[in-house]
Amino acid sequence: MDEQRYLFLTGRASDMYISGGSNVYPKEVEEILLTHPEISEVAILGIPDRQWGEVGLAVCVAAQGKAPDPQALTDFLNGKIARYKLPARYLFIPAMPTSAYGKITKKLVREHLTEKGLL
Repeated sequence: MDEQRYLFLTGRASDMYISGGSNVYPKEVEEILLTHPEISEVAILGIPDRQWGEVGLAVCVAAQGKAPDPQALTDFLNGKIARYKLPARYLFIPAMPTSAYGKITKKLVREHLTEKGLL
């Protein structure tokens, strides 16, 4: 009796977005942005774009007393990642929404931005 079994993976794969036919994994970009002294938290979401399909939106929390310039952040990333991985937009919020366990999830960030009319 040959029984076929299937395994379905869900979860983090949805963090990836496709921009201009290339897969972008936000974690790589987030890790680099977190080394910038003016950024304390960041979550990158794929958002719709007419030309590229999706582009990155970097949702950032500035370090205390700092006001990062989006162009300076792009300049900081330039040369560290491929150009197609650069966030197209930056959005600064006072604090990241977190789960009951204190974790930042892309789903909560997206819901928070939608509730505030920012997406």
